[in-house]
Amino acid sequence: MRPNPLRRIWRQGGAAVNGWLAIANSFSAETMAHQGWDTLTIDLQHGMVDYVGMVPMLQAISTTPTVPLVRVPWLEPGILMKTLDAGAYGVICPMVNSREDAQKLVAWTHYAPRGTRSYGPVRALLYGGADYPQHANDEIVTFAMIETAAALDNLDAILSVEGLDAIYVGPSDLSLALGCAPTFDDLDPKAAEAVDHILARAQAHGVVAGIHNGTPEAALRRIAKGFQFVTVSSDARLMAAGAQQVMARMRAGLAPAATGG
Repeated sequence: MRPNPLRRIWRQGGAAVNGWLAIANSFSAETMAHQGWDTLTIDLQHGMVDYVGMVPMLQAISTTPTVPLVRVPWLEPGILMKTLDAGAYGVICPMVNSREDAQKLVAWTHYAPRGTRSYGPVRALLYGGADYPQHANDEIVTFAMIETAAALDNLDAILSVEGLDAIYVGPSDLSLALGCAPTFDDLDPKAAEAVDHILARAQAHGVVAGIHNGTPEAALRRIAKGFQFVTVSSDARLMAAGAQQVMARMRAGLAPAATGG
């Protein structure tokens, strides 16, 4: 089976830089993949992407060494299994609030005897290789999102579930759950303390910690703290930011002519 480079990065003690795909288009996914991200996550929860749109995006990412990940819409066995069958090398599952939720997530993403994933790796065989079924349990990466007050209360129970590889902090939802303003980087003190607590407990359990960020500066600070998976912005936000920079320069350059200067 094709090895999962994300696991190699973590074994070596490094941090993976993850891009985020909200635009339902294979060409934009391919363009992002060619920029050198360690991983790219297709967002089926809040992005514009559905399952049919996801598959050609996975194919587009496959033209590069970038690892294809998917954030599924919810903790539901059908979409988790179909996403892996389509060739995703990892899944990020939102709103994991209890040990039972984490156990279900692990079971539905692993073949027996370690889980209850149904057999049918249609495209995964093409991407992963003919021996995919024999090694998928050891290569696929499973993330549980920690983003609610209930998840904080049950954090150690969630982190103790065998087979859970990583957790992923959603700062905006976590902030909302704690009565704070939803944001990625400059968190209110209560939310910032919760993030530090999540990181410390994940490290204590030997579980990789990841987090969503709005800027490279925030992502680098969090890597320095110990996060080993950092998302920076998204395709939609990067496109908008790039266009804003161009238009700001153009408007500034045209201003003298417009005023007769």
